[in-house]
Amino acid sequence: MTTARTDSITVEDMTAADAKAASGLIPRRDMAVIWVLLAAAFVAILNETTMGMAIPHLIDDLSITPLAAQWVTSAFMLTMAVVIPTTGFLLQRFTTRQMFLGALSLFSAGTLIAALAPGFTVLLVARVVQASGTAIMMPLLMTTLMNLVPAVSRGRMMGRVSIVMSLAPAIGPTLSGFLLDHFSWRSIFVVVLPIALVATLIGWRWLTNVGERTQAPLDVTSIVLSAFGFGGLVFGLSQIGALAGGGGSPLPLIVSLAVGVVGLVAFLWRQVLLQRKDDALLDLRVFHSRDFTLSMVQMFLLSLAFFGTLTVIPLFLQKALDLETTEAGLVVLPGALAMGLLGPVIGRIYDARGTKILLIPGSILTAATLWLYTTLTTSTPVWIVLVAQTLLSIGLALSFTPLFTASLASLTPKFYSYGSAVIGTVQQVAGAAGIAVMMAVFTLIVNANGGTEVPEAIAAGSRVTFVIGAVIATVTIVGAFVIRKPEDQPDEAGVAASAMH
Repeated sequence: MTTARTDSITVEDMTAADAKAASGLIPRRDMAVIWVLLAAAFVAILNETTMGMAIPHLIDDLSITPLAAQWVTSAFMLTMAVVIPTTGFLLQRFTTRQMFLGALSLFSAGTLIAALAPGFTVLLVARVVQASGTAIMMPLLMTTLMNLVPAVSRGRMMGRVSIVMSLAPAIGPTLSGFLLDHFSWRSIFVVVLPIALVATLIGWRWLTNVGERTQAPLDVTSIVLSAFGFGGLVFGLSQIGALAGGGGSPLPLIVSLAVGVVGLVAFLWRQVLLQRKDDALLDLRVFHSRDFTLSMVQMFLLSLAFFGTLTVIPLFLQKALDLETTEAGLVVLPGALAMGLLGPVIGRIYDARGTKILLIPGSILTAATLWLYTTLTTSTPVWIVLVAQTLLSIGLALSFTPLFTASLASLTPKFYSYGSAVIGTVQQVAGAAGIAVMMAVFTLIVNANGGTEVPEAIAAGSRVTFVIGAVIATVTIVGAFVIRKPEDQPDEAGVAASAMH
């Protein structure tokens, strides 16, 4: 009787769970976990976007060169590029609580060190510590979300992630601009620190563990190869801008890129060997999924165009249109807000209608807006840039949310953490490449036309970089027609899943 009763309860529990999954309902405890991770990711991204405005203040207060000051952001990106590829393994090896508390502890420690930094060297170390924690947050959020949210609701939840990814960069420059106008650059870290500590305490109190853990050994060789591979590429790319500006020898660029390519090839080859025993640091079997691979190509191209363009637009607004820093921030703010607020709506459309209804208009709108940017001059009214930037943000929102969701949904739960790590790595490398290439081209054109003090030269450099972004974005229109929602092809999804084992 006891066995029969137990079996009956098990069947009822499974039926209830299946019904809840089919309806898309998310238990309150699971939603609490998601909200905690969203809050922590918001703090991390907010911090990442505040330092660009502070560079002129660092140059004056710490008596350093502009090239040295750029390392405040370059070191952050470099650390992210090295750490993110390892997060796939770390999320498999350690619990959700351990990873969350470890990430927020590193981030908080780095923020405290930065606030108290007596000089540039300590500040640089602080940024590396901060980045080590930041690199873990987005893969942790994405992996947890995929484990907790039923397939029918993933688009809606990814829409909420897009709010975090859009609003934090929108608020970051505005917040840092206000603080820098009234206080020192240290105030940025002073404001962020208590928010990070509160998020840590909330996570310690409410966060529960999600998913299954493995006991795979940590492959130190893979970590070293990853550091040389991804770190070398990002560092090399960061040297392109300095070289284009006539700053020094090309040798560091050539050596860094060579080390990066060799290290990356060796890293990938070692992962292919280790994944046969399920011991890979970054399991590349995620690329057995057609939808995941296509989504990553699309995301790489979009990130390449987006991050490069995003770097040039403020320069055009301030140097070509002669806007104040605050005014330039207000021009890009509506687009960022629109991108974030549309996230949940776009997510619901994805859940109901799939990818093409979003990706096709999104890629066309993105490409068309960037082509419009190629016509900007010093006499262009500010309102045209504001409208164009808002349309660009909407196009990117229509693209990124379905790409995030479709790529991870095409994987089995075992590979969620590795898929999240790949997404973070692709964005980081593409962002670094986009910024490096476009800033190098921008610098060459500006210098050839009279330098940064000539508004027409800034406009000319901006137009050429926008052409590059527009060409890249135009290519993504093709991808928009072939990427699909995995849940709509159950037979092919099953084949992709079985190919991974």
